[in-house]
Amino acid sequence: MGKSLIQQKRGKGGPTWRANGFNSEGDVKLPVTSQNGIVLDIITSRFHSAPLLQVKFDDGEMGLLIAPEGIKVGDTVAVGMGEPSIGTTLTLGEMPEGSLIYNVESRPGDGGKFARGSGVAARVLSRQGNQITVMLPSKKKRDFHENCRASIGTVAGGGRLEKPFVKAGKKFHAMKSKNRYWPKVVAAAMNAVDHPFGGHRTSRKGRPTIAPKNAPPGRMVGMIRPRKTGRARGVRVRKS
Repeated sequence: MGKSLIQQKRGKGGPTWRANGFNSEGDVKLPVTSQNGIVLDIITSRFHSAPLLQVKFDDGEMGLLIAPEGIKVGDTVAVGMGEPSIGTTLTLGEMPEGSLIYNVESRPGDGGKFARGSGVAARVLSRQGNQITVMLPSKKKRDFHENCRASIGTVAGGGRLEKPFVKAGKKFHAMKSKNRYWPKVVAAAMNAVDHPFGGHRTSRKGRPTIAPKNAPPGRMVGMIRPRKTGRARGVRVRKS
């Protein structure tokens, strides 16, 4: 019999798991064209961990950008032009090696995808041909095209994680506003009706964690078709 798992419920896109779009202040991405803008205000959004800048650009359009440390209302931010300074957006090919950057584009013109959380920054490491090697906040190194853009500096709001939630209710509402699954319950702690690994009789269910090859969706849990199965056993050497 199939189970109604949390993963299946979230995949249906029902109202229970739908993100509340009215909590967001809007799309936060770099403009397509090169222009300057003036910071009108610094705001917070429940959808974003970092503070946001309300910017009015030269063409009269209003936009939202991620706020770096050290910027204030009235400052000018340059996109695609100007000297390297805090908040300036340039292509990775124009960045000096060792620069701290944020809001890095995955593909040229997509508006920024990497290093957008509060207090984080990536670093430009080296260049090889038209590929720029960047170390992301996770310490993972990734190559980007030289025409991908990024902003110089560190994202503001670095001390956000230092303040504890204290109460489970505050954590619940914070996760719900961002459509995050919380609390996360391990499968072995569920009831038998909720998960194939569930049940109260013992914590060791006697069921292998390797899902069968042709298992139905309600049973496709655990290690899905691992490369190696069975218990690792040592090789015995016969004595002559």
